[in-house]
Amino acid sequence: MPAPINALKSALEKGDVQSGVWLTMANGAVAEIAGKAGFDWCLIDAEHGPNTLTSIAAQLQALAGTPAHAAVRVPMGEGWMLKQVLDLGVQTIVVPMVNTPEQAAQVAAAVRYPGAGSRGMGAVLARASGYGEIVDYVSSANDQIFLFVQIESAEAVANVDAIAATPGVDGVFVGPADLSADMGFVGQYDAPEVLAAIDHVYARAKVAGKAIGTIVFDESDFQSQIDRGVTFLGVGGDSFVLHTGLKALAAKAP
Repeated sequence: MPAPINALKSALEKGDVQSGVWLTMANGAVAEIAGKAGFDWCLIDAEHGPNTLTSIAAQLQALAGTPAHAAVRVPMGEGWMLKQVLDLGVQTIVVPMVNTPEQAAQVAAAVRYPGAGSRGMGAVLARASGYGEIVDYVSSANDQIFLFVQIESAEAVANVDAIAATPGVDGVFVGPADLSADMGFVGQYDAPEVLAAIDHVYARAKVAGKAIGTIVFDESDFQSQIDRGVTFLGVGGDSFVLHTGLKALAAKAP
């Protein structure tokens, strides 16, 4: 029995737009609600959300009963972090702050088993293999991994061609908040220089044949991102939706 098919990877490789939501609240019930809401994917954020391996595992279990594909963003591209998250059964992974092709190569190797990478061989004990039920997991898992590396610094923009060309990198994900800050435009996502840098990344990713991802919180920007080539589109986050929804409700309350 091989590793489960990564349906999100299949869709992205066909160029289909896949929209999803960020999960930062480290809560299984929230993940389950989001997974049933109609999104293509839900991303558990361990970089800016207070997530641990235990809370990630709980949310993966909650999402398993929903139509939404589960993705995870790790805090950083350390091999041991990637190994532990992958062993929980994650197949689509986002790695922040990848600034050089050397970093990209290191991350790409860490998410795949020997032959294509350096992932540790502990699958028989892990949720990823059904705790040993998926007997062909190690030989088939590499084909189902989808790796996004985040471009969110001026250095990464300058290196985007080499990063996107790195074997094992499946997509590039632009982090507009950190990119604008690194460029000296804190909070100014629409500064002409920032927009030009983002367009450059999008254009080079298209040339390399890699999927493009980003996250926006203004629904009026959704279609423009798709028109620019984004297929992995984050359309908001759980805490943001709860915050704005509760404030709107409180404003209407007598």
